[in-house]
Amino acid sequence: MTGPYRKIVEVLNGKAVAPPPIWLMRQAGRYLPEYRETRAKAGGFLDLCYTPDLAVEVTLQPIRRYGFDAAILFSDILVIPDALHRNVRFVQGEGPQMDPIDVAGIEVLKSEGVLSHLAPVIETVRRLRNELPAETTLLGFCGAPWTVATYMIAGHGTSDQAPARLFAYRHPEAFEKLLSFLAEVSAEYLIAQIDAGADAVQIFDSWAGVLGEKEFEAYAAKPVARMIEIVRKARPAAKIIAFAKGAGLNLKSYRQKTGADAIGLDWSVPLSFAAELQKDGPVQGNLDPMRVVAGGRSLEDGIDAILETLGNGPLIFNLGHGITPEADPDHVTQLVERVRGAKA
Repeated sequence: MTGPYRKIVEVLNGKAVAPPPIWLMRQAGRYLPEYRETRAKAGGFLDLCYTPDLAVEVTLQPIRRYGFDAAILFSDILVIPDALHRNVRFVQGEGPQMDPIDVAGIEVLKSEGVLSHLAPVIETVRRLRNELPAETTLLGFCGAPWTVATYMIAGHGTSDQAPARLFAYRHPEAFEKLLSFLAEVSAEYLIAQIDAGADAVQIFDSWAGVLGEKEFEAYAAKPVARMIEIVRKARPAAKIIAFAKGAGLNLKSYRQKTGADAIGLDWSVPLSFAAELQKDGPVQGNLDPMRVVAGGRSLEDGIDAILETLGNGPLIFNLGHGITPEADPDHVTQLVERVRGAKA
Protein backbone atom coordinates (compact mmCIF):
# COMPACT_ATOMS: atom_id res chain seq x y z
CA MET A 1 0.00 0.00 0.00
CA THR A 2 1.41 3.38 -0.99
CA GLY A 3 0.92 6.73 0.70
CA PRO A 4 -0.69 9.85 -0.77
CA TYR A 5 0.73 11.23 -4.02
CA ARG A 6 2.79 14.32 -3.18
CA LYS A 7 4.27 15.96 -6.26
CA ILE A 8 7.26 17.52 -4.53
CA VAL A 9 8.25 14.19 -3.00
CA GLU A 10 8.05 12.70 -6.50
CA VAL A 11 10.45 15.35 -7.79
CA LEU A 12 12.80 14.77 -4.87
CA ASN A 13 12.83 11.13 -5.94
CA GLY A 14 14.22 12.32 -9.28
CA LYS A 15 11.04 12.29 -11.36
CA ALA A 16 9.89 15.02 -13.73
CA VAL A 17 6.34 16.17 -12.97
CA ALA A 18 4.38 18.29 -15.45
CA PRO A 19 3.44 20.95 -14.71
CA PRO A 20 6.10 21.23 -12.00
CA PRO A 21 5.00 21.55 -8.37
CA ILE A 22 5.30 24.99 -6.82
CA TRP A 23 5.86 26.60 -3.43
CA LEU A 24 7.50 29.90 -2.50
CA MET A 25 10.09 30.71 0.11
CA ARG A 26 8.48 33.00 2.73
CA GLN A 27 5.08 32.17 1.26
CA ALA A 28 3.64 32.76 4.73
CA GLY A 29 4.62 36.36 5.27
CA ARG A 30 4.00 40.08 5.29
CA TYR A 31 2.68 40.34 1.74
CA LEU A 32 -0.51 38.59 2.94
CA PRO A 33 -3.06 40.66 4.89
CA GLU A 34 -4.16 37.58 6.85
CA TYR A 35 -0.57 37.06 7.99
CA ARG A 36 -0.27 40.65 9.19
CA GLU A 37 -3.49 40.23 11.16
CA THR A 38 -2.27 37.06 12.87
CA ARG A 39 1.18 38.54 13.45
CA ALA A 40 -0.38 41.45 15.31
CA LYS A 41 -1.99 39.02 17.77
CA ALA A 42 1.27 37.27 18.57
CA GLY A 43 3.27 40.02 20.27
CA GLY A 44 6.91 39.35 19.39
CA PHE A 45 8.08 37.48 16.31
CA LEU A 46 9.53 34.61 18.34
CA ASP A 47 6.21 34.37 20.18
CA LEU A 48 4.62 33.69 16.81
CA CYS A 49 7.21 30.98 16.08
CA TYR A 50 6.74 29.33 19.46
CA THR A 51 2.93 29.40 19.62
CA PRO A 52 1.69 26.35 17.70
CA ASP A 53 -1.87 27.66 17.26
CA LEU A 54 -0.58 30.79 15.52
CA ALA A 55 2.33 29.15 13.69
CA VAL A 56 -0.04 26.53 12.24
CA GLU A 57 -2.46 29.24 11.17
CA VAL A 58 0.10 31.33 9.28
CA THR A 59 1.60 28.21 7.66
CA LEU A 60 -1.84 27.23 6.36
CA GLN A 61 -2.82 30.69 5.08
CA PRO A 62 -0.98 30.52 1.72
CA ILE A 63 -2.17 26.92 1.24
CA ARG A 64 -5.79 28.03 1.61
CA ARG A 65 -5.28 31.01 -0.69
CA TYR A 66 -3.13 29.47 -3.44
CA GLY A 67 -3.13 25.70 -2.97
CA PHE A 68 0.66 25.46 -3.15
CA ASP A 69 2.07 21.95 -3.47
CA ALA A 70 4.04 22.37 -0.24
CA ALA A 71 3.60 24.07 3.09
CA ILE A 72 6.78 25.07 4.85
CA LEU A 73 6.86 25.21 8.62
CA PHE A 74 6.58 28.78 9.88
CA SER A 75 9.61 29.40 12.06
CA ASP A 76 13.02 31.05 11.75
CA ILE A 77 16.61 29.90 11.29
CA LEU A 78 17.58 31.72 14.50
CA VAL A 79 15.57 29.49 16.81
CA ILE A 80 18.76 27.41 17.13
CA PRO A 81 20.85 30.23 18.67
CA ASP A 82 17.78 31.17 20.70
CA ALA A 83 17.71 27.63 22.08
CA LEU A 84 21.41 28.07 22.87
CA HIS A 85 20.55 31.07 25.11
CA ARG A 86 22.12 33.74 22.86
CA ASN A 87 19.41 36.26 23.78
CA VAL A 88 17.88 36.43 20.31
CA ARG A 89 15.49 39.33 19.71
CA PHE A 90 13.89 40.88 16.66
CA VAL A 91 14.10 44.67 16.70
CA GLN A 92 11.61 46.62 14.59
CA GLY A 93 13.41 48.23 11.66
CA GLU A 94 16.75 46.65 12.59
CA GLY A 95 16.20 42.93 12.13
CA PRO A 96 17.46 40.09 14.34
CA GLN A 97 19.99 40.71 17.07
CA MET A 98 21.64 38.53 19.69
CA ASP A 99 24.55 38.50 22.10
CA PRO A 100 27.74 37.97 20.01
CA ILE A 101 29.62 34.80 20.79
CA ASP A 102 33.41 34.65 21.29
CA VAL A 103 35.96 31.85 21.59
CA ALA A 104 35.18 31.33 25.27
CA GLY A 105 31.46 31.14 24.51
CA ILE A 106 32.02 28.52 21.82
CA GLU A 107 33.99 26.38 24.27
CA VAL A 108 31.03 26.10 26.66
CA LEU A 109 28.22 25.51 24.15
CA LYS A 110 26.05 22.57 25.18
CA SER A 111 23.36 20.78 23.20
CA GLU A 112 21.36 19.69 26.24
CA GLY A 113 17.92 21.24 26.30
CA VAL A 114 17.92 22.45 22.69
CA LEU A 115 15.16 20.13 21.50
CA SER A 116 13.17 20.77 24.67
CA HIS A 117 13.34 24.49 23.93
CA LEU A 118 12.16 23.80 20.39
CA ALA A 119 9.32 21.48 21.41
CA PRO A 120 6.64 24.04 20.40
CA VAL A 121 8.09 24.11 16.87
CA ILE A 122 8.00 20.32 16.67
CA GLU A 123 4.40 20.41 17.91
CA THR A 124 3.59 22.82 15.07
CA VAL A 125 4.99 20.31 12.56
CA ARG A 126 2.90 17.53 14.10
CA ARG A 127 -0.30 19.57 13.91
CA LEU A 128 0.40 20.70 10.37
CA ARG A 129 0.72 17.16 9.06
CA ASN A 130 -2.69 16.41 10.58
CA GLU A 131 -4.33 19.55 9.17
CA LEU A 132 -2.83 19.80 5.69
CA PRO A 133 -4.47 18.23 2.66
CA ALA A 134 -3.10 14.72 2.10
CA GLU A 135 -1.53 15.72 -1.23
CA THR A 136 0.38 18.70 0.20
CA THR A 137 4.04 18.13 1.01
CA LEU A 138 5.10 19.38 4.44
CA LEU A 139 8.57 20.91 4.51
CA GLY A 140 10.63 21.42 7.63
CA PHE A 141 13.79 23.51 7.64
CA CYS A 142 16.72 24.99 9.49
CA GLY A 143 19.62 27.30 8.81
CA ALA A 144 22.96 25.99 7.61
CA PRO A 145 25.84 26.15 10.12
CA TRP A 146 27.71 28.88 8.22
CA THR A 147 24.71 31.22 8.01
CA VAL A 148 23.68 30.67 11.64
CA ALA A 149 27.29 31.17 12.75
CA THR A 150 27.48 34.52 10.96
CA TYR A 151 24.65 35.87 13.10
CA MET A 152 26.03 34.33 16.28
CA ILE A 153 29.45 35.94 15.80
CA ALA A 154 28.35 39.40 14.64
CA GLY A 155 25.26 39.53 16.84
CA HIS A 156 23.31 40.72 13.80
CA GLY A 157 23.28 40.44 10.02
CA THR A 158 25.82 42.35 7.93
CA SER A 159 26.04 42.92 4.19
CA ASP A 160 29.19 40.86 3.68
CA GLN A 161 29.40 38.93 6.96
CA ALA A 162 32.90 40.32 7.53
CA PRO A 163 32.84 39.65 11.30
CA ALA A 164 32.37 35.89 10.78
CA ARG A 165 34.92 35.72 7.96
CA LEU A 166 37.49 37.56 10.06
CA PHE A 167 36.74 35.39 13.10
CA ALA A 168 37.24 32.25 11.00
CA TYR A 169 40.69 33.44 9.85
CA ARG A 170 41.78 34.54 13.33
CA HIS A 171 40.33 31.60 15.27
CA PRO A 172 40.14 28.66 12.83
CA GLU A 173 39.92 25.94 15.48
CA ALA A 174 37.16 27.67 17.44
CA PHE A 175 35.27 28.43 14.25
CA GLU A 176 35.48 24.85 13.07
CA LYS A 177 34.21 23.75 16.47
CA LEU A 178 31.25 26.14 16.19
CA LEU A 179 30.34 24.87 12.72
CA SER A 180 30.63 21.25 13.84
CA PHE A 181 28.49 21.90 16.90
CA LEU A 182 25.82 23.68 14.85
CA ALA A 183 25.82 20.87 12.29
CA GLU A 184 25.10 18.30 14.97
CA VAL A 185 22.37 20.18 16.85
CA SER A 186 20.73 21.29 13.59
CA ALA A 187 20.71 17.74 12.26
CA GLU A 188 18.99 16.52 15.43
CA TYR A 189 16.45 19.32 15.00
CA LEU A 190 15.74 18.19 11.42
CA ILE A 191 15.37 14.57 12.55
CA ALA A 192 12.79 15.71 15.11
CA GLN A 193 10.88 17.56 12.38
CA ILE A 194 10.92 14.48 10.14
CA ASP A 195 9.70 12.31 13.00
CA ALA A 196 6.87 14.79 13.63
CA GLY A 197 5.64 14.49 10.05
CA ALA A 198 7.80 16.58 7.70
CA ASP A 199 8.01 14.90 4.28
CA ALA A 200 11.24 16.71 3.42
CA VAL A 201 13.47 19.42 4.87
CA GLN A 202 15.38 22.37 3.46
CA ILE A 203 18.70 23.70 4.71
CA PHE A 204 19.05 27.44 4.13
CA ASP A 205 22.57 28.79 3.62
CA SER A 206 21.50 32.37 2.96
CA TRP A 207 25.05 33.82 3.23
CA ALA A 208 26.97 31.23 1.20
CA GLY A 209 27.54 33.82 -1.52
CA VAL A 210 30.11 35.82 0.47
CA LEU A 211 32.58 32.92 0.60
CA GLY A 212 35.58 32.23 -1.60
CA GLU A 213 36.12 28.80 -3.14
CA LYS A 214 38.21 27.33 -0.34
CA GLU A 215 36.02 28.87 2.35
CA PHE A 216 32.84 27.63 0.65
CA GLU A 217 34.23 24.12 0.78
CA ALA A 218 35.16 24.37 4.48
CA TYR A 219 32.39 26.56 5.91
CA ALA A 220 29.39 25.77 3.68
CA ALA A 221 29.69 22.41 1.92
CA LYS A 222 31.46 20.41 4.64
CA PRO A 223 29.11 21.29 7.55
CA VAL A 224 25.99 20.73 5.41
CA ALA A 225 27.42 17.38 4.32
CA ARG A 226 27.90 16.50 7.98
CA MET A 227 24.29 17.46 8.75
CA ILE A 228 22.96 15.32 5.92
CA GLU A 229 25.16 12.41 6.98
CA ILE A 230 23.73 12.54 10.52
CA VAL A 231 20.14 12.84 9.29
CA ARG A 232 20.50 9.99 6.79
CA LYS A 233 22.16 7.72 9.32
CA ALA A 234 19.12 8.14 11.58
CA ARG A 235 16.48 8.39 8.82
CA PRO A 236 17.83 6.83 5.60
CA ALA A 237 14.77 7.81 3.54
CA ALA A 238 14.98 11.53 4.46
CA LYS A 239 14.56 13.93 1.54
CA ILE A 240 16.71 17.06 1.76
CA ILE A 241 16.91 20.29 -0.26
CA ALA A 242 20.05 22.40 0.14
CA PHE A 243 19.86 26.09 -0.78
CA ALA A 244 23.18 27.94 -0.88
CA LYS A 245 22.24 31.46 -1.97
CA GLY A 246 24.80 33.22 -4.13
CA ALA A 247 27.06 30.17 -4.41
CA GLY A 248 27.49 30.55 -8.17
CA LEU A 249 29.97 28.12 -9.71
CA ASN A 250 30.45 26.46 -6.33
CA LEU A 251 27.08 24.81 -7.00
CA LYS A 252 28.72 22.64 -9.65
CA SER A 253 29.86 20.09 -7.07
CA TYR A 254 27.59 21.09 -4.17
CA ARG A 255 25.13 18.22 -4.61
CA GLN A 256 27.90 15.63 -4.74
CA LYS A 257 29.76 17.12 -1.79
CA THR A 258 26.70 17.42 0.46
CA GLY A 259 24.49 14.50 -0.60
CA ALA A 260 21.43 16.73 -0.98
CA ASP A 261 18.55 15.37 -3.04
CA ALA A 262 17.77 18.75 -4.62
CA ILE A 263 19.69 21.99 -5.05
CA GLY A 264 17.97 25.32 -4.52
CA LEU A 265 18.99 28.03 -7.00
CA ASP A 266 18.87 31.79 -6.50
CA TRP A 267 17.79 34.06 -9.35
CA SER A 268 21.37 34.95 -10.33
CA VAL A 269 22.06 31.36 -11.49
CA PRO A 270 21.97 31.36 -15.31
CA LEU A 271 19.35 28.99 -16.67
CA SER A 272 21.95 27.36 -18.91
CA PHE A 273 23.98 26.50 -15.79
CA ALA A 274 20.81 25.41 -13.98
CA ALA A 275 20.12 22.98 -16.84
CA GLU A 276 23.59 21.48 -16.36
CA LEU A 277 22.95 21.08 -12.63
CA GLN A 278 19.59 19.45 -13.37
CA LYS A 279 21.33 16.66 -15.30
CA ASP A 280 22.59 15.40 -11.92
CA GLY A 281 19.23 15.60 -10.17
CA PRO A 282 16.34 17.82 -9.07
CA VAL A 283 16.69 21.60 -8.90
CA GLN A 284 14.48 24.19 -7.22
CA GLY A 285 13.98 27.80 -8.21
CA ASN A 286 14.71 30.33 -9.43
CA LEU A 287 12.42 33.26 -10.30
CA ASP A 288 13.59 36.75 -9.30
CA PRO A 289 11.28 37.88 -6.44
CA MET A 290 11.17 41.33 -8.03
CA ARG A 291 9.26 39.87 -10.96
CA VAL A 292 6.48 38.98 -8.51
CA VAL A 293 6.47 42.59 -7.32
CA ALA A 294 6.33 43.83 -10.93
CA GLY A 295 3.67 41.39 -12.13
CA GLY A 296 2.35 41.48 -15.69
CA ARG A 297 4.57 40.64 -18.64
CA SER A 298 7.77 40.72 -16.57
CA LEU A 299 6.40 37.99 -14.34
CA GLU A 300 5.16 35.88 -17.22
CA ASP A 301 8.43 36.14 -19.15
CA GLY A 302 10.44 35.05 -16.11
CA ILE A 303 8.16 32.07 -15.47
CA ASP A 304 8.17 30.99 -19.11
CA ALA A 305 11.96 31.09 -19.37
CA ILE A 306 12.35 28.77 -16.38
CA LEU A 307 9.68 26.37 -17.61
CA GLU A 308 11.16 26.29 -21.10
CA THR A 309 14.65 25.50 -19.85
CA LEU A 310 13.99 23.32 -16.80
CA GLY A 311 10.37 22.19 -17.09
CA ASN A 312 11.08 18.85 -18.76
CA GLY A 313 13.32 17.65 -15.94
CA PRO A 314 12.92 17.26 -12.18
CA LEU A 315 11.98 20.80 -11.10
CA ILE A 316 10.34 22.36 -8.06
CA PHE A 317 9.24 25.82 -9.14
CA ASN A 318 10.13 28.47 -6.59
CA LEU A 319 11.58 31.92 -6.25
CA GLY A 320 15.31 32.55 -6.11
CA HIS A 321 14.86 33.82 -2.54
CA GLY A 322 11.96 34.73 -0.27
CA ILE A 323 8.93 36.63 -1.50
CA THR A 324 9.11 40.29 -0.44
CA PRO A 325 6.53 42.23 1.60
CA GLU A 326 5.90 44.49 -1.42
CA ALA A 327 4.56 41.62 -3.55
CA ASP A 328 0.91 41.92 -4.59
CA PRO A 329 -1.05 38.79 -3.57
CA ASP A 330 -2.80 38.95 -6.96
CA HIS A 331 0.57 38.61 -8.67
CA VAL A 332 1.13 35.38 -6.76
CA THR A 333 -2.19 34.14 -8.13
CA GLN A 334 -0.93 35.05 -11.61
CA LEU A 335 2.30 33.15 -10.90
CA VAL A 336 0.57 29.98 -9.73
CA GLU A 337 -1.86 29.98 -12.63
CA ARG A 338 0.92 30.51 -15.17
CA VAL A 339 3.03 27.66 -13.78
CA ARG A 340 0.09 25.29 -13.55
CA GLY A 341 -1.04 26.20 -17.04
CA ALA A 342 2.19 24.81 -18.42
CA LYS A 343 1.54 22.03 -20.88
CA ALA A 344 2.74 18.54 -20.06
